[in-house]
Amino acid sequence: MSNHDDMNPFDQMDEDDFFDEIDYQNHGGDAALDEYEMLTKVTDTSAAQARKGKDIQGIPWERLNISRERYRLTRLEQYRNFENILTSGDAVDKECKQMEKGGNYYEFFYNTRMVKPTILHFQLRNLVWATSKHDVYLVSNYSVNHWSSISGVLSEIINFAGHVAPTERHAGNLLEGFSQTQISTLAVKDKLLVAGGFQGELTCKRLDQKGVSFCTRTTHDDNAITNAIEIYDSLSGATHIIASNNDCGVREYDTERFQLLNNFQFSWPVNHTSISPDRKLMTVVGDNLDGLLVDPQNGKTVATLVGHRDYSFASAWHPNGCTFATGNQDKTCRVWDVRNLSSPVAILRGNLGATRSIRFSSDGQYMVVAEPADFVHVYSTKADYRKRQEIDFFGEISGVCLSPDDECMYIGIWDRTYASLLQYNRKHQYQYLDAYY
Repeated sequence: MSNHDDMNPFDQMDEDDFFDEIDYQNHGGDAALDEYEMLTKVTDTSAAQARKGKDIQGIPWERLNISRERYRLTRLEQYRNFENILTSGDAVDKECKQMEKGGNYYEFFYNTRMVKPTILHFQLRNLVWATSKHDVYLVSNYSVNHWSSISGVLSEIINFAGHVAPTERHAGNLLEGFSQTQISTLAVKDKLLVAGGFQGELTCKRLDQKGVSFCTRTTHDDNAITNAIEIYDSLSGATHIIASNNDCGVREYDTERFQLLNNFQFSWPVNHTSISPDRKLMTVVGDNLDGLLVDPQNGKTVATLVGHRDYSFASAWHPNGCTFATGNQDKTCRVWDVRNLSSPVAILRGNLGATRSIRFSSDGQYMVVAEPADFVHVYSTKADYRKRQEIDFFGEISGVCLSPDDECMYIGIWDRTYASLLQYNRKHQYQYLDAYY
């Protein structure tokens, strides 16, 4: 992953923060400030309003000098995909075709602009997690917040702007804690929340208890960003944490005593890892063209994944334990089968840029792929990934997640004007009323 010290993580997003420019141009700058404030007034959008024609993000296209369709074309032409390996995306564009659109698996339900997700590093987008169809956790500036879609209440869980220190005593627990932690990544599962930071910080909180349980600095390396975190149940049934770091390390902790169980070192920065359902394999992807399948018991490489043309930042396993996917800055998500790794099962190309997040539904029917901005794709695994639903909006994506029961999908949107949290509900044969269930 690109070194935080070498580049401003907001450089890319400043140029793509399009609504500031559009609103300014269309409303004459300061001379039309009152009209600008009226246009950008915070309003939510419901499914009923969207069916009547309201833009799901509340963007008043009818008052702008550009249509949504025209701006979409402009965006597709002008958006700059970040690449570590130059022209990697162009090479892939010539190789693959986009899969068929037309799937209709999740339908828009609600967009709340009370929730304002943020992104600190432009390559790290795992900042939104749902523990139920009503409970969502996300990062907003220095805060980790909880959003209840059923009550419409936003509450702060941890504020990292000040001093955060653990209340429990464990060997290796950094009792003095941290101050002004910059949150790079987040993971939440069941009652455990884990946040990673730019200086290798790892902060663990049990959501059903007060205070923070554990703080540690995984590494003191100068380039120490915690790039990704996975929470999973080990073979013994105990809950474990895996942290992927920019110092080329992958570290495993238990959550009973928060002890370091494994520390595997690789030859390049690790941007993401994921554990197979049977706990026998682990994907390891990062600042290398090839990905790895690794034995999580000893850290030894089992197989090498060859095909991507740039660095990878996402991976996920299908519940069947045979299929997994990797996401790359070459604008592709590649689906693999462990029984034959000579070539991918499918190569899925994005519209704008890199694959930054991948999620499989718990029933295995869908794979959700998020680009850096504007597009989330829901692929049907039953249709061999040849059919997809394209969810189209405007703004940088801070994260995408499915609720554990697959009923809800949440998308965090970062934008100075239209930051929000999108909710989509799984489409069934029968229709729900426009009320919470």
